[in-house]
Amino acid sequence: MPSSKPRGQYAKGAERREQIIQTATDVFATEGFEGTALKRVAELVGVKEATLFHYFRGKQELLTAVLAERDRRSMAPMDKDAGLPLMVRSAERNRAEPGLTTLYAVASATANDPGHDSHGYFKDRFAEVVDVLTVDIERRQAAGQARTDLPAKDLARLVVAISDGLQLQWLYDKEVDVADGLSQFIDVLMAP
Repeated sequence: MPSSKPRGQYAKGAERREQIIQTATDVFATEGFEGTALKRVAELVGVKEATLFHYFRGKQELLTAVLAERDRRSMAPMDKDAGLPLMVRSAERNRAEPGLTTLYAVASATANDPGHDSHGYFKDRFAEVVDVLTVDIERRQAAGQARTDLPAKDLARLVVAISDGLQLQWLYDKEVDVADGLSQFIDVLMAP
């Protein structure tokens, strides 16, 4: 059955939704996501704050879309280096985007309930990151460049745990260098 909306109207709605995601990602990266950030996003898009939620079920769905955009932006230029190098580069990038890094940490900590709007996003994201790291570590193990006394998947999970743990510490102490700490841990963990 054909849609009752004209094609042009649907396309404009999709474009507006994308504009909101792009703008919110940029604003949240520098200003954070609390308080006035949504008002600022609406202002930059040229709509009222309430209009933002015509395009999203609620704030959490918008925040999840922003996190997915953050992932898309960070992965696009680095796909050829998937795996451990990508983790370190992502940590370096996160330092320059404190608002998105905080959003990620807060959202991931609150999305553990299967009914939460972002639960599926984080479950899938963790599984994908562990899978990518596992493939990279298995390749390194086969080449004699990584320890083999632990399964690659276990090592991959440890890398993710260290990365997120250091990132959480960084939220409280900006002197913590997540990328450097993660690199040091990878060096120790990978030593054959």
